[in-house]
Amino acid sequence: MKARVICTLYIIGVCIFSSFAQRFAVLSDIHVSPGNANEAKLIEAINEINADTFDAVILCGDLTNEGSDAELRNVKGILDRIAHPFFIIPGNHENNWSQSATKTFVDLWGADRFVGEIGDLVLIGTNCGPFMKMGDGHVKQEDIHWLESTLNEKVKEGTGKRVLSFNHYALNNDMDNYTDYIRVIEKYPVIAQVNGHYHAYNRYQAGNIEGVYLRALDMRNGDYGYSILEVDPQWVHIYEKKLGEGPKAKYAFPVVTEHAKAELAQRPQWEQPQGFKIEKLWTDSASIFTRLGFDRDNVYFGNSLGQAKSISKDICASGWDGAAIAHSQGDLNWTVETGASLFSRPVVIEKGLIAIPTCTGVIIADSATGKVKSSFESKEGPYVADGLYQLGQSGRGGYYLQGGYKRFESRDPKTGKLKWSYDDIDNYCQAAPVLDNGEVIFGAWDRSLRCLDAKSGKLKWIWQHPGTNNLLSPGNVVPVVTDEVVFIVTPDRVLRAIDRKSGQQLWQDKSVRYRESMGHSQDFSRIYAKTMDGELIAVAPKKDGFEELWKVDLGLGYEHAPCIIVEKDGVVYCGSRRGILSAVDPYKKELLWSLPLGVSEINGIDEDPYSDDIYVSLIEGTIFRIAKQ
Repeated sequence: MKARVICTLYIIGVCIFSSFAQRFAVLSDIHVSPGNANEAKLIEAINEINADTFDAVILCGDLTNEGSDAELRNVKGILDRIAHPFFIIPGNHENNWSQSATKTFVDLWGADRFVGEIGDLVLIGTNCGPFMKMGDGHVKQEDIHWLESTLNEKVKEGTGKRVLSFNHYALNNDMDNYTDYIRVIEKYPVIAQVNGHYHAYNRYQAGNIEGVYLRALDMRNGDYGYSILEVDPQWVHIYEKKLGEGPKAKYAFPVVTEHAKAELAQRPQWEQPQGFKIEKLWTDSASIFTRLGFDRDNVYFGNSLGQAKSISKDICASGWDGAAIAHSQGDLNWTVETGASLFSRPVVIEKGLIAIPTCTGVIIADSATGKVKSSFESKEGPYVADGLYQLGQSGRGGYYLQGGYKRFESRDPKTGKLKWSYDDIDNYCQAAPVLDNGEVIFGAWDRSLRCLDAKSGKLKWIWQHPGTNNLLSPGNVVPVVTDEVVFIVTPDRVLRAIDRKSGQQLWQDKSVRYRESMGHSQDFSRIYAKTMDGELIAVAPKKDGFEELWKVDLGLGYEHAPCIIVEKDGVVYCGSRRGILSAVDPYKKELLWSLPLGVSEINGIDEDPYSDDIYVSLIEGTIFRIAKQ
C-alpha cells in the first residue's frame, strides 16, 4: 500500500512538474530557395510543428541562400503557415548578400531583432551580420543598447522572469563584439544562449552562461529536421527532431539565473606611435558601415540607423584614456534621416552640395545645413557602392559617378539629375569605381569588370570571371588602374592583370591567398594587396608577368576585410577585420606599428583631400584621424 502511495505521488509530481514546462520549436539555417529540396522539407517541418504543442517557434537565421527579395518573399509565404507565436532573426545569408541592402527583411517581418514573453520566460534575439561585405559577426551598437534597456525593463527584480537569448552566430570569436553582448546578458537571469550557423549540435560557454549550437534544417544525407527546446523550473532540455521520427535527447543542463562576472578580454589599449598623432574624432550611437566623405571643414558618413551625418574636423580633447584621447569629439553639424541602414559614403559633388546615396535613391542636401534640396528614387534597388566625384578639365564638366543595383550612373554634380545610366548589369555594384583618362572602371557582383566611356556611358570592354559563381566576382574591390593594365583581386584568392585597352586577361597569380583589399604607391611603382594570412604584398605593375617585390607580415593572422590600402607620405596603411590599423614603411619593407583602434572591421582608409591626414571608420561606430608629424 505504501509503495502504491509513493508511486501515485511521484506520478502526480511529474504531471505537475511537466505542466510548468515550456516547449519551443527552433529552426535554423533552412536555406530555402524557390523550388529547392529545402522548400518542401520546410513545409513538412511546419506541418509537424503545427500538429504538436509548442509555446512558440523561433528561427535563428539563414532563411535563404542569397538574401534576394524573391527568396525572402517566397520563404515568408511558407513561414506564415506557422500556427504558433513566431520569432525570427536574419543570418549572414540575409545580411551579406542582400538585394535590398538588408531592408526587405525588416519590411517583411517588421524588425531584425525580437523580444517576446511566454509565461515567466523572456525571449530575446538580435541580428549579428555581417553587413553587406565580408566580415565577422557583429551586433550593431544600437542593438547592444536596446538589449540592455529591454532586459532592464522586462526583467525586474522579484518578478521571477528568466531569459532565453538567441543569435545566429555564437557568442565567441566569430563575433567581433561578443564580449560586449556577454557583459550585458550576464547581469540578467539568462538561462541559455541559443544559436545556429554551424549546421551542428554543440555546447559551449558564453562567458559563464550555457550556450548551444543547433542543427540546420538539412544536415545532408537525407537528414532533415529541427530542434525542440524545453524549459522547466529546474532544467533546460534540448531534443533533436528529425522529420518523421520521435524526439531524441541531445543535452540537458540545470537552470542557472545568477552568473559570476566572466573573465573576458578587455578592449585593447595602445600607445601613440612615434611621429604620428591619432585622435578619435567621433563615437556614434549606432554602427557605421560607410567610408567617409570630406570637404574643407567637415567629415560625412552614414550609420546603421539610416542617418547621414556631418561632423566638424575640429575637436576638443578633454583627457586621455590609456593612449587614445577619451572624450574628444567633433561637433555634430546636422543629421539627415533616410529610413534604412546606409552603406554608401556621402559624396561632396559641388560646392555647398552633398549627395547621399540611400536604400531607395539619392538625396541631394546642402552640405552646410543638411537641408534636402532634391531627391531621386531608385527604380531597381539600393545604393551600396561608394560614389565618386571629380571635376572635369578646367574645372568644368565634372562627374558624379555612382554604382547601384543592376546599373551604373553618371549624374550632374550641380543638380544630381541623371546624365546617363548603364543598365546591363546582373547584380549590384559595391566598391568605388576608378575614373581615369575619360574612362570609368568598376566591378559588380555578376562576375564582371567593366570599362565605360565616362561621358556617354558606352561600354568599351567587359572582363568576366571564368567561374560560374557570383560570389567569386570582383564586386567589392577597387581596381588599381595604370596606363596599360587594370589589376584586381577576387574572392577565389587570385590576383589578375587585365589589358587596359581590350579587357583581356594578361596573367594571374595564386602564390598567396589574396582577398578584396588593394592599393598602390603614390607613384604607381608598386601595386599592393593584402593576403588572407595577414600579409602586405607589393607587386610590380608589369604587363608581361607577375613579379613580387616584397612581402611584410602584418601580424594579423587570418584576415578578410575588404579595406582599401593607402600610401601617404611614405607610409602604407592597411585595415583589418578586427580594428587593427597597420603602418608599413615601403622602402625599408618593415612594419612600423599596428594599433588596435577597436574590435570591429575598419570600413576604409580615406585620404582627406584638404590636408595630409588619413581617416578611418570602424563598424562599431568610431572615426579616427591619423596625422603624420
